Amino acid sequence: MTDQNRAHLDTQYGLLTTIAAEAGVSLSTVSKVVHRRRDVGATTRARVEGLLTQHGYVRPGEPTPVGAQQIVAVFRDLSGPYALEVVRGVVDAAGALGIDVLTATTSARPISHWLEKCRSDRVEGLIIVISMLTEEDQRSIVEHQLPVVLVDPLSAPSLPIPSIGVTNWAGAKDAVCHLIQLGHRRIGMIAGRSHSLTGAARLHGYRAALEEAGIDYDPALVRSTDFDFAEGLVVSRRMLLGDAPPTAVFAASDAQALGVLEAARQVGLGVPEDLSVMSFDDTIVAAMACPPLSAVRQPFEELGREATRILLQLSRGERPASDRIELATRLVLRTSTAPPRGAAAD
Repeated sequence: MTDQNRAHLDTQYGLLTTIAAEAGVSLSTVSKVVHRRRDVGATTRARVEGLLTQHGYVRPGEPTPVGAQQIVAVFRDLSGPYALEVVRGVVDAAGALGIDVLTATTSARPISHWLEKCRSDRVEGLIIVISMLTEEDQRSIVEHQLPVVLVDPLSAPSLPIPSIGVTNWAGAKDAVCHLIQLGHRRIGMIAGRSHSLTGAARLHGYRAALEEAGIDYDPALVRSTDFDFAEGLVVSRRMLLGDAPPTAVFAASDAQALGVLEAARQVGLGVPEDLSVMSFDDTIVAAMACPPLSAVRQPFEELGREATRILLQLSRGERPASDRIELATRLVLRTSTAPPRGAAAD
């Protein structure tokens, strides 16, 4: 990619971000207007179109085209709601700049294959999501100065490779503190695997909330699984059928939380009457669950936007201000959480 095209992309990206702020809408909404999508209200469309004209924005493919550039987003798999939300965030951010996104999985080809592809002139770089980089992969990235951004890596890179995540510890602590404020004292957790940075941080947040409230940590109330529905169902059912079951469960992902809901149904517990369920992610399935899940919301659109921004920065040969960025989470309360029977919220 030429320096001129890189500069043009950077200018266009900053311009669209400015227009989104001035219009009071998200960057993805501006992207929809730019690409003439129909799912934008007439008033919003007119406001954004006016600002596009005012700022002199040129749509991709119209006079002074940028050229067909590509980002590769590499996932472990695309089977869960989390991956789909991250894909959407990256596609919206890149699409606003006229950059194509190729999605790939490491189940088909290893990361080393995609790193080699990254050395092609037509690929801006890689966004690697929830994957484990080998030492060889890391050395290849650094030695060849490949534009690579990690999103929620399973382990911290040992070499200076930019990564983006969210405030997992703080988000988990907020979730469990909410359950405690409702009056719950026996709170279970369906945690991620111990080798996962994300899973470990959420477990530590859970334990910090208990300790702050003076509640003893009970390892019998914690089960570790992949961020997976089927495993979440199995371990939740065992926990709920135990001698001293919890009155609330905090799940480290929406997929695991759906497993908790199904386990509760199978053993005859009502949610939230008999069991409160709190999740982490707040993907689209959280609001569609029955009952809708209270959850810690990850800013998926911002994750995609930041990953794309840093990738373009790296493609220009520039280093980001920090090799690690954590975006803030927030608590979204729905109807899957309530005070336990016989207790009142603080």
